[in-house]
Amino acid sequence: MESFINSEYIRNLIKETENASYDDIEKVLDKASLKKGLSHQDVAILLNIKEEKQLERLHQISFDLKKTIYGDRVVLFAPLYLSNYCVNNCEYCGFKRDNNLDRYRLTLDEVTKEVKALEKIGHKRLAIEFGEDPINNNIDYVTDVIKTIYAAGDIRRVNVNIAATTVEEYKKLKDAEIGTYILFQETYDKDKYKELHGTDSLKSDYDRQLYAHHRAIEAGIDDVGGGVLFGLANDYRFDLIALMIHDEELLDKFGVEFHTISFPRIKPAEGVNLSKYNTIDDETFMKIVSIVRVAKPLVGMIVSTREDHDMRMRLINQGISQISANSSTSVGGYEEDNHGKEQFELGDNLTLLETIKDLIKHGNLPSYCTACYRMGRTGKEFHDQVESLKIAQMCHPNAILTSLEYAIDSKDKELYDLAYPFLIEQIEKIKDEQIKDKVKGYFKRIENGERDLYI
Repeated sequence: MESFINSEYIRNLIKETENASYDDIEKVLDKASLKKGLSHQDVAILLNIKEEKQLERLHQISFDLKKTIYGDRVVLFAPLYLSNYCVNNCEYCGFKRDNNLDRYRLTLDEVTKEVKALEKIGHKRLAIEFGEDPINNNIDYVTDVIKTIYAAGDIRRVNVNIAATTVEEYKKLKDAEIGTYILFQETYDKDKYKELHGTDSLKSDYDRQLYAHHRAIEAGIDDVGGGVLFGLANDYRFDLIALMIHDEELLDKFGVEFHTISFPRIKPAEGVNLSKYNTIDDETFMKIVSIVRVAKPLVGMIVSTREDHDMRMRLINQGISQISANSSTSVGGYEEDNHGKEQFELGDNLTLLETIKDLIKHGNLPSYCTACYRMGRTGKEFHDQVESLKIAQMCHPNAILTSLEYAIDSKDKELYDLAYPFLIEQIEKIKDEQIKDKVKGYFKRIENGERDLYI
């Protein structure tokens, strides 16, 4: 099979657009302002913005588009690390094979304890993480973990980040009722990929990684998430253009884009020498996020606690629609008896309660909504409803209701006093009077003790 990532083509495109004129960039910004998305060729041109005036315009278009598609909503989740066993030796990872770590895999009883700890914090959505190890982290263990999480309490969506695998194993994930299947290419530069992953690991196979989302969709998984680890490639522009081409490939082949794109930057970790990588400065990172938002208006965009709190708040205005909070990247990290070191160094150590308060103070509406997943509004149906803006008519009300749940259940008076008037204001923003009346009714029912009500 001929790869849809043509390295020579991408490098030539970067070279051809390096001298894009002010007017060339303006034409693409005009196109971006229509909020219909951009091609990877358009993205290549925008990567050459240098004038402050055009950079400000890019950020403003990105901000306006985020408000149009997602409104004030910011979805929250927590990562849950189940096992740091790994047979791979990825140079940039704190869990790599050659690191002298205490390796541990949670038992199913310990998974239940972790879920209880996360629920006590207030989380409803998880992204579960595993190292790649066919013996210790096989697909049966993964699906048993998913079933245990759903059975343990009130976690309503489990997204899964496991290594690239087969259609048959993805079908098992589908049967276990996962949310989104998440996998990063890490870098699309084939030579760099080989350098970082060697030749003696399962992850050494570039094409196995590249076509994983194809196999997952073929197995019936509706929602898939992608991304790169910024700082790995010799030229971040290569990875960003390739990521856009990957999204176009999925849309062309399957009629759906990435459900989410994540934006991790390489961070300090055990056995990782940052000086050998091409780290991305804050201004460039902000530009990357804005470019992807205007290029991919319908795609959810995620930033984790790798970034510090101030940067995360800034990125929300540029297009980020989901953030992790109160995170741990060590196995069993939400119980006092956690096992081993973290996968990478965290930048934001605020609690979930502190994060939610700060979101509201900045006019953002925290959301734990999982209605689309449970109502079957996934894959192409979700894509079409986002495109028509119909989904916002449901997401905004559901975010209000989940925020009310959290404000009440947190038993924090400061948060409740902050959230209650804010949520009333949010209800008044609902344009459909029937939906508004329904939300008002649900609001009262939640105040009276009911939970998990959604449109």
